[in-house]
Amino acid sequence: MSNVEERDVKKSSRIQISRGMRTILIGLAVLYAASALLAPTSVSHVAQMGMLPFAAALAIVGLGQTLVIQQGGIDLSVAGAVSLTVVIVTWGPDRHDNRLIPAVLAAFVAAIITGIINGILITKAKLNSIVATLGTNALLYGVMMGLSGGSPRRTTDRLSHFTNNKFLGLPHSIWYGIIIAIVVTILLKRTVFGRRFEAVGANPRAARAAGLKVGRYQMSAYINSQILYCMAGVILGGVISQPTAYQGDDYVLPSVAVVVLGGTSLLGGRGFPAASAVSALFLKQLDMFVLSLGVPYGVRTIVISLTLMMGIAIYAVNWSSVRQKLIRFSGSNKLKRVNA
Repeated sequence: MSNVEERDVKKSSRIQISRGMRTILIGLAVLYAASALLAPTSVSHVAQMGMLPFAAALAIVGLGQTLVIQQGGIDLSVAGAVSLTVVIVTWGPDRHDNRLIPAVLAAFVAAIITGIINGILITKAKLNSIVATLGTNALLYGVMMGLSGGSPRRTTDRLSHFTNNKFLGLPHSIWYGIIIAIVVTILLKRTVFGRRFEAVGANPRAARAAGLKVGRYQMSAYINSQILYCMAGVILGGVISQPTAYQGDDYVLPSVAVVVLGGTSLLGGRGFPAASAVSALFLKQLDMFVLSLGVPYGVRTIVISLTLMMGIAIYAVNWSSVRQKLIRFSGSNKLKRVNA
C-alpha cells in the first residue's frame, strides 16, 4: 500500500465517534426512554440482567458478521456454527466438568475448519458468499444432528459458573462481550492489519495492485468470524441451563441487522465493530420492549426486519439530496399557487 493510502486510512481511523455510533446511541437512548415510559418491566433490574448476557452473545456474533461484510460478503452459516458449538460444549462433557475443556477446544477446532471451508469456497472456488455459507450451514446442521439427534442436554456446572458468576455486579458473560468488542475494535482500527483489512474490503483490485495478499485477508475474515461465533456459542451454552440444539437459529437476521445499524456498508470496506456491538444491545432491548408489550413472536420478528430496513434506509439513502428535492418541489408548488 502506498504512503498516501496508508495516511488516508490512518486519518480516517482516528475518527472517534462514527455516524453509525452516534445514530445508534441516540436510538438506544430513545428506546430506553420509551421502555421506561410504556413498558417499565422491560428496564427492571431482573429484566436487564436476563437480557444483557444474550446481548453480549449477539454482539460477539455481530462482530464476526462485521468482518465478513467488510469483505463484501455475508455469512449465513451463523446458525449452524453457533448451534454446533452449543451442542459440542454441552453434549461432549455430558455434565462432567473434567470433559469441558477438551469439548471447548474441539468446538474451536471445528470453528477454524468451518472458516477455512468458507474461505476456500469463496476465495479459491469463487462461489458467491451467500451460496457458499448456506451450503456450509447445511453441513454444520448435519454434523450437529449426528452428534445430538436434536435433543437438548444440560450444561456443566463449570461452564455455568464461567458465564454466570458475577464481577462488579455483572455476569461474566457481559464482561466477555465487552472485552471481545474492545479487542476487535482495536485490531481493526488501531493496527496495520486492520487498516489493510479495510482497504482490501473497500477495493480488492486496488489492494492487489498495491501488493496486498487479498485472498489472505478475505480468508482471515471467514476464519475469525467463525472463532467469534464459537465464542458466542460457548457463552450461550453456559448462560442457558438446558440449551436447545438449534440455539443459533435466532442469530442469522439479527447478526446482519446489528452490522447495518452500526453503519457498516453491505458493500464492504470500512467497518464499525464498536457500533455493531452497541447495536446488539439496541436490538435485544427492542426485543425485550416488544415482549413486555405482549406482542406475539411473529410480530417481534417483523419488528426486527423493519429495524433492518430502517438501518439500510438511514445509511443507503442520500437524505440531503432527498431534502433538497423536497424543498425544490415545495418551492415550485408555492410559485404555481402565486402565479395562479
